Amino acid sequence: MMEKIQKFGGAMFTPVMLFAFSGVMVGIGTLFTTQAIFGALAAPETMWYQCWNVVLQGAWTVFNQLPLLFAVSLPIGLAKKQHARCCMEALVVYLAFQYFMNTMLTQWGPTFGVDFSAEAGGSSGLTTIASIKTLDMGMMGALLISGITIMIHNKFFDTELPEWLGVFSGSSLIYMIGFFVMIPMALLCCFVWPHVQDGLRAFQGFVTSTGVAGVWVFVLLERLLIPFGLHHLLYSPFYYDNAAVQGGIYAAFAKALPEIAASKESIKELAPYASFTATSWSKFFGVPGIALAFYATAKPEKRVELAGLLIPTTLTSIVCGVTEPIEFTFLFVAPPLFIVHAILAATCAAVMNLFGVVGVFTGGLIEASSLTIIPLLANHWMTFLTGLVIGLVFTGIWFVVFRFLILKFDFKVPGREDDAEEITFRTKQEFRQEKLGFSGDGNGAAEDKYAVIAAAVLELLGGKDNIVDVTNCVTRLRVNVKDETLVADDPDFKSVGTSGVAKRGKNMQVIIGLKVPQVRERFEALL
Repeated sequence: MMEKIQKFGGAMFTPVMLFAFSGVMVGIGTLFTTQAIFGALAAPETMWYQCWNVVLQGAWTVFNQLPLLFAVSLPIGLAKKQHARCCMEALVVYLAFQYFMNTMLTQWGPTFGVDFSAEAGGSSGLTTIASIKTLDMGMMGALLISGITIMIHNKFFDTELPEWLGVFSGSSLIYMIGFFVMIPMALLCCFVWPHVQDGLRAFQGFVTSTGVAGVWVFVLLERLLIPFGLHHLLYSPFYYDNAAVQGGIYAAFAKALPEIAASKESIKELAPYASFTATSWSKFFGVPGIALAFYATAKPEKRVELAGLLIPTTLTSIVCGVTEPIEFTFLFVAPPLFIVHAILAATCAAVMNLFGVVGVFTGGLIEASSLTIIPLLANHWMTFLTGLVIGLVFTGIWFVVFRFLILKFDFKVPGREDDAEEITFRTKQEFRQEKLGFSGDGNGAAEDKYAVIAAAVLELLGGKDNIVDVTNCVTRLRVNVKDETLVADDPDFKSVGTSGVAKRGKNMQVIIGLKVPQVRERFEALL
């Protein structure tokens, strides 16, 4: 079950990878169309405003169509065969489901306790998807219908029909089955979902009423779930769905940016829901403190080499918000440090919230600057200065705590390995000769560095006969294997150019970095 949940969490990340660019463009478009910053130049009647408004409205594409996007993207990670066809099948089945609900609610709305004559949006519990007025099931509804379609696809896509029924095979068969499954599913949702919406509203009230304590718990769980690959399941309903605010925190905050930028009131008062996007603080200030602790406790002869690894890793965390390389490094050798890190991350976020430092702070500095800092700098610079001071204090706390624990318990973090355990970085040529038994001639696939890594990882995972399935998230290749005893150890994975492997039973998470999509493509080709 855990393997399936992990795989589902990884598949959910497929559309999330589009959010970084979309978020940046929404931030830039909002910035240049805000009169509080650009004055008369950004008035709605000016050519400046109108041109940037074109960019802004286009940037909203991903956020405005999130349910549709999740429905069509989930098969990329979960379909066992013919991924592209499954995406098409999920799309058409999801639209059929919406048409069924639309018709049922139009005809029998009062029976379900739904006022279908109300305008979509707001507190009506209704929305519009692909021009279809329907119940607002958000991302959860999209994942449910897409998941059902994927199950049908994996079970029946290769079903052989009699030759005279051949036209109904493949995707046609999946749509036929999905079509009839969606009728009772739509009826069930019409009965049940209005009550679920009531529960979600109650949960929203509970979350927003917990204040600083709620932020602490949220960030703590988000960090602790990272090793299991389940953190996406925690934050996605908050960031992109209605758990904290209608439409999701990202969309709500971006739409409110002009109002927030023009006001001098506390951002926390203007957008209290944004308090839960507080996971950036450990990326901005925690990772530098950890890196300094690693450097300070390293053996003197290893510090220069270690600095060469820590500097780009730290910059990646601060600028891009990708923390897995350094977090998984000490997670492997010293799990207690990761728990301490999660507690410090939650505490830092809670203190920031206590002092009113609120905004969209989930990723790296690029995202935070475009969506929060730059648009709001004019009237809220003191808030960000306060955040900088608090963050630097916590950098010192991270450094002191980690340095103490590393020395106290002699954790073998980078730079403190015994000579026998020291990781050696090998060249591509050495790897080909020693691990793969061939060397490149300067042409073709042999010179494809991603293919080389993929081939190495496949061998270290026990070969293609040991692979059940493969997906990926932003930095990790997630592989389920048949026999976990055939999988090599962490140092072996590091020796071929990866950042190691996290083993969870039969689920293996090979840390590749931001180039993991290219490696996965070569990996699947080898299978």
